[in-house]
Amino acid sequence: MASSFANFLVSPPLVPGLELVRPRRRVLARNAPGGGDQAVSLLEPVALNGTPPAPTPVADKEERSFESVVGGNGRFGLAFEVEKERLPASKEKKGKEQLRRFDDGMGVDKLEILWDDGYGSMTIKDYLDASKEILKPDGGPPRWFCPIECGQPLKDSPVLLFLPGLDGMGMGLILHHKALGRVFEVRCLHIPVQDRTPFEGLMKLVEETVRLEHATSPKKPIYLVGDSFGGCLALAVASRNPSIDLVVILANPATSFGRSQLQPLLPVLEALPDELHFTIPYLLSFVMGDPMKMAMVNIDDKIPPRLQLEQLSGNLTALLPRLSTLSGIIPKGTLLWKLNLFKSAASYANSRLHAIRAEVLVLTSGKDNMIPSREEGQRLVKSIRNCRVRHFKDNGHTLLMEEGINLLTVIKGTRTYRRSRRHDDISDFLPPSMWEFKTGFEQIIGLLRYACSSVLYSTLEDGTIVKGLSGVPSKGPVLLVGYHMLMGFELYSLVEEFLREKNVLVRGVAHPELFMGNVDSPTSEFSLPDWFKVFGAVPVTASNLYKLLATNSHALLYPGGAREALHYKGEEYKVIWPDQPEFVRMAARFGATIVPFGAVGEDDIVEYVLDYNDMMKIPFLNDYIREFNQKTIRMRDSGSGEVANQPLFLPGILPKVPGRMYYLFGKPIETGGKEKILMDKKNASELYLQIKSEVERGMAYLLKKRKEDPYRNIFDRVTYRVLHSPSNEIPGFKP
Repeated sequence: MASSFANFLVSPPLVPGLELVRPRRRVLARNAPGGGDQAVSLLEPVALNGTPPAPTPVADKEERSFESVVGGNGRFGLAFEVEKERLPASKEKKGKEQLRRFDDGMGVDKLEILWDDGYGSMTIKDYLDASKEILKPDGGPPRWFCPIECGQPLKDSPVLLFLPGLDGMGMGLILHHKALGRVFEVRCLHIPVQDRTPFEGLMKLVEETVRLEHATSPKKPIYLVGDSFGGCLALAVASRNPSIDLVVILANPATSFGRSQLQPLLPVLEALPDELHFTIPYLLSFVMGDPMKMAMVNIDDKIPPRLQLEQLSGNLTALLPRLSTLSGIIPKGTLLWKLNLFKSAASYANSRLHAIRAEVLVLTSGKDNMIPSREEGQRLVKSIRNCRVRHFKDNGHTLLMEEGINLLTVIKGTRTYRRSRRHDDISDFLPPSMWEFKTGFEQIIGLLRYACSSVLYSTLEDGTIVKGLSGVPSKGPVLLVGYHMLMGFELYSLVEEFLREKNVLVRGVAHPELFMGNVDSPTSEFSLPDWFKVFGAVPVTASNLYKLLATNSHALLYPGGAREALHYKGEEYKVIWPDQPEFVRMAARFGATIVPFGAVGEDDIVEYVLDYNDMMKIPFLNDYIREFNQKTIRMRDSGSGEVANQPLFLPGILPKVPGRMYYLFGKPIETGGKEKILMDKKNASELYLQIKSEVERGMAYLLKKRKEDPYRNIFDRVTYRVLHSPSNEIPGFKP
């Protein structure tokens, strides 16, 4: 474990007094068996701790190609300029072999669907082991390093600078290194334990790095992730550089340190004898975070409770001996210095909030025993012009080290990831990982998924109806066009089954209001609307549909939109589409395959109690609905017929003893080679009506055939699961 965490991919020494050498390729610095650090790189002279090395004669460059390099205390290497000279034949094979790890993945420009983001492979134990390796004093100043776990990022990935909290180690993202490293160039700030650089010095260090990165890649955003104290540092730098495109992500920022629960303890800490200081880190570990949530990071929720308890007990047992490392991370002198540093950082950042122009995302905890994070999030969203909040009610101060918080998932779900000045829902989209798939469909909508036990059917080319999705093309572009069930209940199973059976991500186009943040509040939690974005939902615009088809995606379109999803009582399974075809000619332009589908089951799941007409008769509630809809985006003009400008509201429903949801995907309709034919409005309208008819026919078929399903009743399905494996697919009616 010790040797593994001494491995870093290290950025240039961006510290005052050091000569800067900009890398074209990073260096792997690692602990060799003999104890020295080895760097696989072609070396140019660089500065080590402020002392420039002697020039290397050109003739000697090849002989020095793979010599050892020790930077700092032997645990931080340096990045070097890579010469593009060809090695002699005798060394070329060796050089290629050692550099292969860097070339593998070079040029990768996208992630695979259900990729491994590594969440759960690292825990708080790994953090303590890693910190133990790098906390030894070396006399050096604060510096940047790149954790080797981050690996090779995608092409054109933006830079992410992590600014640590009280510990200063820079390892606070260890749970997220693998995931973040795939889509960011990650650099972490390490502040040595004995370092006494004042806040202004640290701010200057970060600011110089930000300006350098901006000068190098002016069209890319720069991400500042600040944890606690690092949050103050990030805000201070953002306030001083309003013209640089910054994205600031704050995890329980210490801007509220003046109201910290630790304030009354400061005089006690100062008077505490050195002999008793070893107890303080143990106490702080419980104040700063939730040990139970830290210990549960790598525990699988699907295993039996008994095994979960055994794993939790084992994790806690392994964690306790490592807590002694905390006394080395924050000895008494360092702790007192850091607490005073917090004061100056909070004071400076709070005085400059008005000057911040950056995009800011604040992550707050409901069980933060160190600072009033929840209230601080409410204050910051009012004080910073472009600020959003996501609240995690069950987590403590060390939010990024606790179970269930995947930072990349939060970034994706809040549409915070981008590679250029503006976010693009197509080019900036990152496909869901396997962890997101399991969490989203097993924990977030697990109850609905279990209760509905959806069954899907599709139609082959010869018209045969089969169970499963074999009748739907796996290769795009494909446009799925169907009926929008009440409140979109059909969405979850549809997206899940395409991922599970075909490894295909269906990207739905949704009402823009879902993306505008008008319903966000200072206490908004990371919830279902955010998960929609994680799984690829985009605002319904012509340009987005165009881009989806142009990139050979599987797009999901509901022509009835909100009018169908928020239909009135008595309108179950009524297809309510606009008068004019809105998608046929666009599909033909790309030769997309159109697959009409129907879905039924809402009447077996909920009882519709209050619709829009009922709610508008209720005082106060009707005023709220009117006021809300005045702020919403108008989607369609009067030419769209009955679906034009559907008011948004939340229907009043009651759950029923759940039946089952059924889907039927009709025979695929090819538009390839028919672009000229379908450019004619009459031909396009005829195909449009055919698609609508297929959707209605499919629902009529399902309503009839579901009566033959022996497992339509939930009690029959529970019995089936008891008699068979719970993971077995429950049969449906025979088509």
